[in-house]
Amino acid sequence: MEMVLHPSADAIPATDWAALDTAGDPFASQAFLGTAERVGASGTAMAWQPRHLALHADGVMVGLLPLYSRGHSFGDFSRDWNWPAAWQRAGLAYYPKLVSGIPYTPSPGPRLLVRKGSERQTVAPALIEAALELGRRENVSSWQCLFVDNDDRTLLAEAGMLMRRGVQFHWFNRDYCDFDEFLAGFTSDKRKKLKRERRTVAESGLRLEARHGDDIDAGLWQAIHRQYRDTFFRYGNHPAFPAEFFPEVARRLGRQVVVFLAFRDEIPVASAICYRDAETLYGRHWGTQIEAPGLHFELCYYQGIDYCIRHGMRRFEPGAQGEHKLARGFEPVPTWSAFWIADPGMRRAVADFIDREDAAMQDYEAETSARLPFRQEGGAA
Repeated sequence: MEMVLHPSADAIPATDWAALDTAGDPFASQAFLGTAERVGASGTAMAWQPRHLALHADGVMVGLLPLYSRGHSFGDFSRDWNWPAAWQRAGLAYYPKLVSGIPYTPSPGPRLLVRKGSERQTVAPALIEAALELGRRENVSSWQCLFVDNDDRTLLAEAGMLMRRGVQFHWFNRDYCDFDEFLAGFTSDKRKKLKRERRTVAESGLRLEARHGDDIDAGLWQAIHRQYRDTFFRYGNHPAFPAEFFPEVARRLGRQVVVFLAFRDEIPVASAICYRDAETLYGRHWGTQIEAPGLHFELCYYQGIDYCIRHGMRRFEPGAQGEHKLARGFEPVPTWSAFWIADPGMRRAVADFIDREDAAMQDYEAETSARLPFRQEGGAA
């Protein structure tokens, strides 16, 4: 197979990308990555330089690995904050590194993308070997394949990469007929607290709506982005995506974009931006221009749960971190990222660190599982 590097997602023929098995994941789409690169992620400041690695056989693209060269770690959620200093103490450079991940999106999903009808057990390992070859050839410190799904996790581990565990909190649909049936599995005090939160919002006079990407006009997108941007600024953070990003990605993804909105009269005052595939809702960005008790939980969690139940979706991934999600019925699940480390000494050090960290992560997952709000007969997924 021949390796070809592409300078952007949109440089790849759309028919080739459409032929890949992405399981419908919105973040593994050309629409999301191409838009992110063009209006937000590329350039020196953001340091997501596309090097998408494609494999061709007989002139046909049979596999693709989204790949970026990175000069810092902002927005990849690799949790490698202290690693550059460790490399420096060893007299080595940590950057550039290679990253297979989604800009500003710590959502588990497919990374080793194989053409439908091609032999995955042949093409996916070849993608891994091609990435390792590229890493050696370009003398990078590491290749990081971040937030991989279970199929990719197995192949990456078999290739000898270091597997690092994380924990997120996800909601699972156990064939609930409505939100009340979901709440029926809670203990009495937890159920009352959650109902009280929802009642506070219901009595606030705000009107709530769910809209898809193809049902949001330019003026509403401006308001949504302003809420997103100002909420980042309020907490001293940098908003990753500019105003052009959301309407463009919504144009390309259509109903795979879902936004939960709060209106005061006819004025939009808060929003939660999500994405979806056939089975899963993905929560991403929250923004508000008002202070309203319970509104964050309503838009970011309860509206999403309600949406999943109504649409028969199996899972809701509301984003990284946040133990407050436990009390709302989100359960701890492991996430996995894979690391290839070029320098043998640093590989040993990272392997030792990951091994010690893994025990702590397993303890954390067990401890948070014990704090779920379900009655005894309710259980984890």
